[in-house]
Amino acid sequence: MESWIPVALVVALAMGFNYTNGFHDAANAIATSVSTRALTPRIALGMAAIANLAGAFLGTKVAKTVGSGIIDAPAGKVGLTICAAGLVGAIAWNMLTWWYGLPSSSSHALIGGLGGAAIAASSTVHWGAVLEKVILPMIASPIVGLIVGFLVMTAILWLFKGGHPGKVNRNFRYAQTVSAAAMAFGHGMQDAAKTAGVVVLALTVGGFAAEGDDAIPLWVLVMSAVVISAGTYAGGWRIMRTLGRRIIHLDPPQGFAAETTAAAVLYVATATGAPISTTHAITSAIMGVGSTKSVKAVRWGVAKNIVGAWIFTFPGAGIVAALTFLLLKLIIGL
Repeated sequence: MESWIPVALVVALAMGFNYTNGFHDAANAIATSVSTRALTPRIALGMAAIANLAGAFLGTKVAKTVGSGIIDAPAGKVGLTICAAGLVGAIAWNMLTWWYGLPSSSSHALIGGLGGAAIAASSTVHWGAVLEKVILPMIASPIVGLIVGFLVMTAILWLFKGGHPGKVNRNFRYAQTVSAAAMAFGHGMQDAAKTAGVVVLALTVGGFAAEGDDAIPLWVLVMSAVVISAGTYAGGWRIMRTLGRRIIHLDPPQGFAAETTAAAVLYVATATGAPISTTHAITSAIMGVGSTKSVKAVRWGVAKNIVGAWIFTFPGAGIVAALTFLLLKLIIGL
């Protein structure tokens, strides 16, 4: 009767992280739509929650990368403690950056937490996979978002240069309903799937799933999708203000360009199984879009603070996770 309790506790902790991921990253999908008044906050949150739910079922490649491609966790208590400590590190980083209104990456916090806990436990970290599937996409996705965002916005400015500003803005507000939903769908594919991967890892080391079985149980996907959707609907107003207003004052065409760019980046990454940051994708797209107005239009001081949070996400979550593992090791007596 006792064997399933540690696994259940880790799954519950994973859902706690998933919930913080939802309200921490809700801004990714809807900040631009809310700031341009294309959607009211509650309608935007409801739409994002539904799109997150739908997207979660198409992110199994990302779930497999996180669940089996980043670390090797030994079976039994040690493996479950690694999972628990990694989740604690990710949750702690999410809460810290949410408090300061910094749109950091929940995805990289999770991977950094798992890596930090594995190192503390002297378990294997697949550094080659981390470099290929995490570090390189982490560097490439913001660069692509910045460049593509600039190009998409430049194309929009050229195509609609003769249009009436009021009519153009009104039409792009309608279009933002679609682009925001696409962004939220991509967020579901990436972030709900990552948590599902950790749950599968916990089930495997806890003896409730076969080693090497890559299948993601349907109930795991459903639970991850529902919880992240609930977190999304709770909203992340602090971060929403940063993305929607503090980097640049967005108009509807800019909001549409940023959301479309970020969604495209997420879809390509998901197809390759790379667990990239939805935060990096939308933030860099906003910067690229804003740069078409002028370089000075982007508040680069705010951008510098955001990039600083990105750099410290891996070590920050990893250190908390490592310390948590060592503490749990003393308490449990591993």
